[in-house]
Amino acid sequence: MDKNTVFVLWLAVLYPGHQVQLSFCFVGVIMLTDAIKSDIQSAYSTFLKNRSLKARHGQRLMVAQIARTLGGIQTSSDGIRTSGPHVCAVEAGTGTGKTLAYLVAALPVARARDKRIVVSTATVALQEQLIFKDLPDLQKNAEIHFKYALAKGRSRYLCLTRLEQALEAGTAETAQTTLSLFDEWMQANTSQEAQALYQDMAQQYLSGRWEGDRDSWKDTLEEPMWRRVTTDHQQCTNRRCSNFSGCAFFKARNELDGADIIVANHDLVLADLSLGGGIVLPDPQDTIYIFDEGHHLPDKAIDHFAGSFRINASLQWLRLLKKSLTDLNAELASDDLIVRQLNQLPEILNNLETELAECYRQLHEITQFSPESMDNDVRPVFRFEKGIVPESLVTQAMNLKISFASLCQKLEVMVRQLKDGMDPDANSPLGKAESEQWLPLATMLHGRAVAAWELWGMYAQPQAEDTMPVARWITLQNQQVDIDLEVSCSPISAAGTLASKLWQPCFGAVLSSATLTALGRFDRIKTRTGLPEDADCLVVPSPFDFNTNGVLEIPVHACDPVQSDLHTAQIVSYLKSGIDHSAGTLVLFSSRRQMRDVLDKLPATLVNEILVQDDITKQVLLERHKARVDKKQGSIIFGLASFAEGIDLPGDYLKHVVITRIPFSVPDDPVEKTLSEWIEQKGGNPFMQITVPDASIRLVQAVGRLLRTESDTGKISLLDRRVLTKRYGKQLLDSLPPFRMDVH
Repeated sequence: MDKNTVFVLWLAVLYPGHQVQLSFCFVGVIMLTDAIKSDIQSAYSTFLKNRSLKARHGQRLMVAQIARTLGGIQTSSDGIRTSGPHVCAVEAGTGTGKTLAYLVAALPVARARDKRIVVSTATVALQEQLIFKDLPDLQKNAEIHFKYALAKGRSRYLCLTRLEQALEAGTAETAQTTLSLFDEWMQANTSQEAQALYQDMAQQYLSGRWEGDRDSWKDTLEEPMWRRVTTDHQQCTNRRCSNFSGCAFFKARNELDGADIIVANHDLVLADLSLGGGIVLPDPQDTIYIFDEGHHLPDKAIDHFAGSFRINASLQWLRLLKKSLTDLNAELASDDLIVRQLNQLPEILNNLETELAECYRQLHEITQFSPESMDNDVRPVFRFEKGIVPESLVTQAMNLKISFASLCQKLEVMVRQLKDGMDPDANSPLGKAESEQWLPLATMLHGRAVAAWELWGMYAQPQAEDTMPVARWITLQNQQVDIDLEVSCSPISAAGTLASKLWQPCFGAVLSSATLTALGRFDRIKTRTGLPEDADCLVVPSPFDFNTNGVLEIPVHACDPVQSDLHTAQIVSYLKSGIDHSAGTLVLFSSRRQMRDVLDKLPATLVNEILVQDDITKQVLLERHKARVDKKQGSIIFGLASFAEGIDLPGDYLKHVVITRIPFSVPDDPVEKTLSEWIEQKGGNPFMQITVPDASIRLVQAVGRLLRTESDTGKISLLDRRVLTKRYGKQLLDSLPPFRMDVH
């Protein structure tokens, strides 16, 4: 048979003796070698045997699809990908065992092609599960040897140089130096408590009892305390640093070099790709990416390329820089080039002060904000329709872009000179000690100037016709005792960016999640992520018996949430009468305000059983919930959107999920509103193309909290009658797992 002949995938050969529904496996050209097939078969069957597990039909289909896609990639003689498809998206529900599936399928292909695997997740919990459970489990029970490592950004690691500076600042006699002024502005702590913490960090790290990463520190670290002793890629001087040999980040980075599998998160992958790839993680063309929790990728990408600028807060650091110029001139007087930059800064800073003051005045006129309208939950937002800003603001933004570009240029020269001062071969007039002392401040200021230049550049760019707009909006914010205006902008889609920076350069990729489809189709995720047209997409069946083990109830208490007071009253009524207090219950709200209103209207006896999100940390809340259930006490969790996924409460810990309303997105989100305008402009229906599909995904995630193992049973109550009365309701219900329906 010719290799280009279409034939049934090799599942039947791979798993002889198993009944395989071949209709699920009919796919195209197969490039897998017999050796790769054998390696996958051996690893998978050995793992199942050693764990005394049975092969799951959906899991086998997932293994086959990933192996087919990655194994079918054609390459040139030097290993560069020459043809696709090279990306696949697999939706696999809870209980499929997708982690084992993508690892056992991808690893033999990666080895055969001399590529490395980056597994990217959206949550720390899944990263820890991979590192401490899944990967060791695969090594042991599949009886295959591979190396793995966890990748984190520099800001998750201790910087020894910054630690030294923090300790020295606590003992310095001159508290009003330029550095200490900026430390005060950044809320860096030099108190006795902070000094004791930094001394403890130094002792723990130097003795080898701590590896220097924030996540493994023995106690919770407040952000200002940690920020003082960490760094980022702009401030880091790499091999020029006097502490390079003992650096926690580079020690961890060295482990990545020999790893076959690197576990990262979506933010780190996007940051690496935005720098061109291959900076922290392997080069994209030598990498097979696996995005677990892949439905988060488009939102993460949009957030990554969004920008914001607080006017008064920025004026504060600009004025502080201006105030510090005399000290800087005195401290860095030995470098003539730096002195020339410093001497040109007063004019630039004066211009920026004037321009930002005028911009603040203009924005107040445009927004007409009233500080009295602020509360703890809501910040007033003014959005520019279709992303179009007034011509006067475009002019002002162009002036700010030019001024910040000038500031960037001066600070960039200073950063370069300070880095040269740390290089013994650069013949710099600066000493290494003073360069190392002042470089973090210079790079911090340069980074802020670059971010400001980028944001004002996006406001200065006119909106071209027939091009996807940029969302632009202003938010009223608290600024200590005063108020501030935050200027923001964001792309409304990450599709183009992901296509050019990820899918195009990478060797291969897998997108996996329990919720990739919306209303039963992959259209939404394809549109949002810019997946290649030839990407392979597959939904694999869940092993759960939803019809037997779960009930989806639409009770008589359900009404249309548009009647907000009535809806709140009916939620209260249902919680009084419809909850079994002998097992765990999760109540999911779409509004923090409604969650609090319901709580206020419940009797004290019931409130005593409720654990509320935000009152305590998620980990503590879940521990208390489990302890109550173990004691056969009633326990009810009140949670918002973040509790609709990632919560794993099997068995009696969760017998009832109450969804108060269909989880439509917040109607005033500036990015979604701008996207909706764009779709309408193109003749589309944003409600049916965006709002309903996205609500479908969130609803599937929410109901997915109920059954976590094949033996779990329970009930889901949806207190929103629109699923029965609106035309989109049937689509939403049809997209859910096939629970037994109970409509009152």
